[in-house]
Amino acid sequence: MGCLAGPVVVCAVGMTNHFYNKHHKKLRWLRESKLLLPHQREKFASELLKEKDLVYAISSVSPKTIDKINIYQAARLGMKNAIKKLKPSFNLKTIVLVDGKTKIKGVDYEQMAIVKGDRKIFAIACASVIAKVFRDKLMIKYAKKYPSYGFEKHKGYGTKYHQTQLTTLGPCEIHRRSFAPVAKLL
Repeated sequence: MGCLAGPVVVCAVGMTNHFYNKHHKKLRWLRESKLLLPHQREKFASELLKEKDLVYAISSVSPKTIDKINIYQAARLGMKNAIKKLKPSFNLKTIVLVDGKTKIKGVDYEQMAIVKGDRKIFAIACASVIAKVFRDKLMIKYAKKYPSYGFEKHKGYGTKYHQTQLTTLGPCEIHRRSFAPVAKLL
C-alpha cells in the first residue's frame, strides 16, 4: 500500500476444506508476498491458479480514488469489491478472514480481522501472492506507457531512482498525488 504510483490491488480467495487440508508439496513454502522473491511469487501464483478447489477475485482501486478517500479506505473498498466479485462454486459456510485489525463495512458474511494475517493465515498469504503478482504485471504494463519512471523495476515504490525521476519529470497520471513525496512536487 506504500507505493507512490499505481492502484492498490486486492485479492480475495475462496477455498474448500479439501484444498486447505491437502498436503501441498508445491505450496509448502508459500508465505506473505513481501517475504518472497519475485520468481517465488510467480511460481506460487501459477500453482495457485491451477487449483480447482480455489477461486479468486481481484479488485483494484485507482490512484485518483486513493487520493480522494486515502489508502486505508481504498484498500478496504478493494477488499469489499473483491469479496463481492468472488463467487465460490462450492457450497460451504463462508467466513471472511480480513488482513488487518478491523472488519470490512458492508460485507454480509461473518468476518474475523487478523493483524498481520498475511503472515499467519495460509488463505490470506495465497491472496497476498496473487494480488502482488497481478499488480507487478500491471506496473510493467504502465512502464511501457510511462517509460521514463522505471515502473518495471520498482513497481511504483519510493526507491531512490523513482524519487529522482519523479523530481526530474514530475508526477504522471498514475502517481498518488496525496502521498507526501508526490504532493511536495505539485
